[in-house]
Amino acid sequence: MGSLSTPFTSVTADEAAAIARDLYGVTGDFRRFASEQDDTFRILSPDGAGYVLKIANPGERADELDLQVRTLRHIAAADPALPVPRVFDTRDGQLLPVIAAGPGAGRFVRLYSFLDGTVLDTTATLPDELPEIGTTLARLRLALAGFEHRGADRVLAWDIRRLPGLAGLLADVEDPAHRRRLEAAFDRFSDLFPRIEALPRQVLHNDFSRSNLVVDRTGPARLSGIIDFGDVVKTAIAIDVSTAMLNWLPRDQATNPRDDILDDGKRILAAYLRTASLGDDEMALLPHLVMGRAVTRGLISLWRARTFPDNRTYILRNTEQGWAQLDWFLARSADALSEDFLTFKETTR
Repeated sequence: MGSLSTPFTSVTADEAAAIARDLYGVTGDFRRFASEQDDTFRILSPDGAGYVLKIANPGERADELDLQVRTLRHIAAADPALPVPRVFDTRDGQLLPVIAAGPGAGRFVRLYSFLDGTVLDTTATLPDELPEIGTTLARLRLALAGFEHRGADRVLAWDIRRLPGLAGLLADVEDPAHRRRLEAAFDRFSDLFPRIEALPRQVLHNDFSRSNLVVDRTGPARLSGIIDFGDVVKTAIAIDVSTAMLNWLPRDQATNPRDDILDDGKRILAAYLRTASLGDDEMALLPHLVMGRAVTRGLISLWRARTFPDNRTYILRNTEQGWAQLDWFLARSADALSEDFLTFKETTR
């Protein structure tokens, strides 16, 4: 679990302000952002410029953090029009400084540009934004094609290639109905795992979710920001796509059932396929990868809520909706889901 299991003492806004001033010469108004495993602050400087200061969890390793900042630098060079944060060096030229003393001592620091707009997790997604999401995800994949880094093969709990390694968490799920759902979906995923392991891989964002996308609502549908590269990893290309699709499953499936909960995800996928291709086995496995992400989310979120009860509300913010979503997948055969996606691929040619 790495930094997901590492407790830390939070840095205050005043302490963060001193860190930003000393390392970067940046001052301004500091506001804390909710975060799963680190200290994150938005800075509004007196000249109107916006920044994001991240003070890493003590459990995060240098090579993993270097992977994140080098990924951003690579994207900015490969496709400058992609709306990703820019990374700033310190005043003495460091890309990934460590706080030597005082609050947060021994923790790595990064300073990014702030991307203005509306985070999609705080509002309903407009229909015209779904194709834009798919196209941008495909462009991001193409921008990262060929990018390599020594830390990219890390073992990351949120990479669903690693889902079999989370089997031990099943026994600790307290609600019997939740545990039965997770076990059934886990077994289906395990049966498909050899095929999943054979899928093409590259370095990818791996968390193209509502929480990490910013939109500009002042004109035509436009993504103005792709944020939080904390889960970047070398994994299956289809896994990156499935993660995006999961995040547009209906959140109210339990009270307002849909015949096909993947409708919005398929609109994203159709736009993606017009920019970047997926093979037949990638398409056949996509719905099962979406389900696998739902299982991963349930297992990790329930475990972390027990481990860090003070942050329970934030950790479980997306968990409850997942039970009805898992029911939908489990009510359909694996073969039927795969055939549906292969047919969908043919109709989008």
